[in-house]
Amino acid sequence: MIAKTIDLITVGHILVDIRIQVDHIPGPDDEARITRETRGVGGSAANVAIAARRLGVASGVVAKIGLDDFGRIAVDGLMREGVDITGLSVSLTRRTGFSIVAMNPQGSIAIYSYKGAAEELEPRDLPVHILSRARHVHIASLRIDTSLEAAKAARRAGATISWDPGRVLARKGLQGLSSMVRGVDIVLVNRKEAESLAGTGDPVEAARRIQGLGPGIVVVKLGGEGALILYKGRVYRIRAFRPERVVDTTGAGDAFAAGLIVGLLRGYDVEKAGLYASLVASLKVARLGSHEAPTQDEVLEAAGRVGLEL
Repeated sequence: MIAKTIDLITVGHILVDIRIQVDHIPGPDDEARITRETRGVGGSAANVAIAARRLGVASGVVAKIGLDDFGRIAVDGLMREGVDITGLSVSLTRRTGFSIVAMNPQGSIAIYSYKGAAEELEPRDLPVHILSRARHVHIASLRIDTSLEAAKAARRAGATISWDPGRVLARKGLQGLSSMVRGVDIVLVNRKEAESLAGTGDPVEAARRIQGLGPGIVVVKLGGEGALILYKGRVYRIRAFRPERVVDTTGAGDAFAAGLIVGLLRGYDVEKAGLYASLVASLKVARLGSHEAPTQDEVLEAAGRVGLEL
């Protein structure tokens, strides 16, 4: 039996986020003025791993980057946060993926993404010996063949598994993704992804259809309305916590996912883990950067202010 030396391993995309604040979101044949530009590591796998590490658990990533300047930015960002990077592989043919995130003064965003080497992570690239060290494996926004193999490897190793399909994959629907849904313990989707996946605009009915294929917990993230969690036939309505200000909503869903996973790993019941996750996400949106999740101390301080006992 391999020792479980890492609490959480994420499998998915590592990108570089180029964040630009603009005076407006331009349309066709239009031009916007950039008022601020920053860049740093992003992508769901990185975001969840960094958030979990800041919340106090040991985390690692399994992903693919290019041998280039963006790859160095991603590695530097992960290492500074203390995330285990032994699961990273390097493409010699494709560049590290990146996203350009444009945000206007009202907080609306437009995202342009190039996945690059991130989507080159094939089943044969998965470091099974590293996945087997994890208590929990989170698979996010990754091609389906590699996602399926990661879930199988995690199941063989006795880890619990969560899956966030992302916008593109969710469009395949439950029929196209049934093997993946059956192979995980937790499914996390936002409202639009729930509708695409389950074929209904009712979040509760969508959660029930998804859970009908086997996962014990289904989470539908509802943005400013909080979330709902379906567990053992009961629907838990998770409140949203008002952020001090809304600066950047990118990565809020990843922060929620990290909070939920960390809460469950700490032994919280589903409702308490959901509230913890909601608070983590509310603190994240007050900061610029998709990976800028709060630390555990910051969450505990905020919990005291809102009367949440953790």
